[in-house]
Amino acid sequence: MNKKIFIILPYKETLKPNFAGAVSIYAQDTTKYSKYKKNIKIISSDSFDKNKIFRNRNYILDFCKKYQKTKIDVIEIHNRPEYLAYIKKFFPNTKVKIFFHNDPLSLRGSENIKERDYILSNSDKIIFLSNWIHQMFFSGLKNSNYHNVETLPVGIIKEKKISFKKKQKKILFVGKLNKAKGYHIFCNVASKFKKHDPSWKFIAIGNETRKEIFPSKNFVTELGYLKNHDVLNYYKKSEIAIGNSVWNEPLGRIAIEASSRKCFPIITNKGGLSESKKIAHVLKKNTAIEIYNYLIRITENHKLRRKKQNLFYKNNNFDLKKLSKKLDDIRDSFFVKNNFSISQVKKVLHIANFNENADGRLFYSFANKLNTGFIKNNHIVETISDRFFLKSNRSIINPFNENKKFNEKILNTLKNFSPNLLLIGHVFNISEHIFDYCKKNNIKICSWFIDSVSQEFLNKDKKQKFLSNLKVVDMCFITSSPKIFKNNRYFKKLRFIPNPVDSSIDSLKNFEKSNLSFDIFSAISHGQNRGILKKGKFDEREKSINKLIFNLPEIKFASFGMDNVEPIWGANFYYYLSKSKIGLNISRGSYQKLYSSDRISSLIGNGLLTFINKKTDFNKLFTNKEIIFYNNEKELINKIKYYILNDKMRKKIAKAAYNKYHIHMNNKIISNYILNSVGLIEHTNPFWHNKI
Repeated sequence: MNKKIFIILPYKETLKPNFAGAVSIYAQDTTKYSKYKKNIKIISSDSFDKNKIFRNRNYILDFCKKYQKTKIDVIEIHNRPEYLAYIKKFFPNTKVKIFFHNDPLSLRGSENIKERDYILSNSDKIIFLSNWIHQMFFSGLKNSNYHNVETLPVGIIKEKKISFKKKQKKILFVGKLNKAKGYHIFCNVASKFKKHDPSWKFIAIGNETRKEIFPSKNFVTELGYLKNHDVLNYYKKSEIAIGNSVWNEPLGRIAIEASSRKCFPIITNKGGLSESKKIAHVLKKNTAIEIYNYLIRITENHKLRRKKQNLFYKNNNFDLKKLSKKLDDIRDSFFVKNNFSISQVKKVLHIANFNENADGRLFYSFANKLNTGFIKNNHIVETISDRFFLKSNRSIINPFNENKKFNEKILNTLKNFSPNLLLIGHVFNISEHIFDYCKKNNIKICSWFIDSVSQEFLNKDKKQKFLSNLKVVDMCFITSSPKIFKNNRYFKKLRFIPNPVDSSIDSLKNFEKSNLSFDIFSAISHGQNRGILKKGKFDEREKSINKLIFNLPEIKFASFGMDNVEPIWGANFYYYLSKSKIGLNISRGSYQKLYSSDRISSLIGNGLLTFINKKTDFNKLFTNKEIIFYNNEKELINKIKYYILNDKMRKKIAKAAYNKYHIHMNNKIISNYILNSVGLIEHTNPFWHNKI
C-alpha cells in the first residue's frame, strides 16, 4: 500500500523514550499496532533545529518547507490546532486529521469560536481523546458541525498475567508534581498515613520544571520522569494509584493504565477523569482527610481491595489494538472512494417547496413522497421550504435581505445537522459559499427537477438556472429522459427517476372494484401553488379532453381544472380517484421522452387503468399488458370504448401496472437510488437504470 501518512507532534514532544510525553506515547503506541505502520512517519522537533524564538511557528514552517514537494496523503496533527493553517496552505490536497489531547480552549488556534469554526471547516477528521474535550470544543458554538468528529480515548494493552503475590505496599502518584494535579494534597495524605501505617510507601513519578512542592523524603519518594514502560511496571507491582487532580483533566489516563495492571485507581470527578468511573474509585471530595480515610479502609480490607482490583481490570475495555483499528478505519475512508456502510443511517437536508401555505392539500407531492422514502429507509430528513422561508422574510425596505437570510439558514442548518446529503428541488438561489462548504465537509449535493425539459417550457432564464445548478451538484435527477442534454458537458451528472409512488399514500386498489361512479378521471391544473385556476389562461389539454367528452357521450367523466371547474386537491383528489376506472395521463406540450407530471404515480399507483400517448416512450418502463398506449385521438377513443366494455381486462392490466409501480418505482427505491448514485450507500440499481 503506497500511501504516505505523516504524524506531527507538538514542538515540545520528543520520541526519545526517556522523555516521551503523553502525546508522543499515544502516537507511537497506536502506530505500533496500525496496518499502516510502514507508511507512517512521526515528526517531532528532534528532526529540526531548535529555534530560540517563535519555536512552534518555525517548527511547523520548517516541516512544510522540507516536505512541500512530497505527495503526502494524510497529515495528522496532534494537540496543536495552530499548525492547521500552515498545513492547509502548503498541502491543500492532503487529508488532514487533528487530535485534541487537552482542553481546546487552552490551545492556541482553538481558543475562540472563530478559530474552532475554521478547524471544523478545514479538517477532514477531528479526534477528541475524551467526551469532555469534545464538549469543551463545541462550547459556545451555536452552529455545530458534528459530521467529521469522533471521540477515541487512549488505549492500553492489558497485562494478561498479574500475580497479587508480587504486589508491594506502594501508593503511586503519576504526573506533574504541582497543585493543579493535586500533588500537594497527595503529600499531605502521605504525611498523615505514614504515621498511621509506616509499612506503606508513597511514590511520585513525574517532574515539574517550576517545582514548588517539596515533601519530606520520609513521606514521598520522588523518582522523577520514567519511561512509560517503567511506569507500567510500577503499576504492576503497586497496590494503589492516586490521581486526585484539582483542575479538569482532559482524560483519565491514570485509571486506564493503573487498572490494566490491577493497581487500584483512586480519582476525582474532574473533566475527563469522570469517564473512567467504571475502572476506578471516585472521591466524593478531593481533600486530604477524604483520601486518608478511604486509604485506611481499602488498605485494611484486603478482600475488598482484591475484589475491586479484579473488577476494574475486567471493566477496562480501553483496548489499544481496537483503538488503532478505529484510527485505521478513518484512514481507510480517506483512501477508499466508495467506503459503503449499508446499515449506517444517512442524514439528508432537503430544500424544496413543501407547500406549507397549501394547508395539506398537496400532501402527496413529489417532495413529500421523497421525504417519506428516505424515512422509510431509516434515514433522517431535515427540511427547509424555500418559498415559505423567503415569503416569510420578505422586506420592502431591504428586498435582497431575504435571500441573505435564506442562505444563512442553510449554512446554520448544515453546521448543526451535519448531513451526508444536501438535496435541492427547484431551488436556484443558493449562494456559492454554501456549495463550497459542502465540498469542504464531504457533503454530497444532489438536485431534482420534475418539470418538462422540452424547449417550450425550459425557457432561456429557467434553462440557465438549471444548468448553473448542474455545475455544482454531484448528481441531478429528472423525471424526463436526460438525452436532450447529451451534448452538454454535464450530461453524465443527469439521471432519470420516475415519479415515486408511496404505499401509505397511494393505497387505493381500483382494479378490485367493479361498480365505480366514473369511467374516466382527468385532472389538469395551471394553478397548483395558488390552488385555483389562473384567470385568462388556457391549457391546451382542455381541447383534447373536450373532444373525448364530445365523442364519448355515454362515458362518465370526472374532469377537473377546465371549463370553469376548479382543480381538486388533497383528500378530495383521492376521493374522485377512488371512484374512477380509467386514468387519462395527458401532459402539457410536445411529448418529451419519459416525461409525465407526477399525477402518473397517483393514477397507476392507485389501480386505475392508465392511458398514455406512445410518443412518451413509456414503453421502456411498461408493456402494453400494464398500461394502454395510443398514437392519436381516434385510437384513444376506440380503446376507451373497448376497455369500458371489458372490465375484466381493465382490472387485469391495471393490477399488473400497479404491482410493477409499487415494487420497482416506490419512494424507498428512488431515495436509495439517489444515495447510491453519489456513493453514500451500496444498493442494487433499479430495472430502469440502464433502459433510459
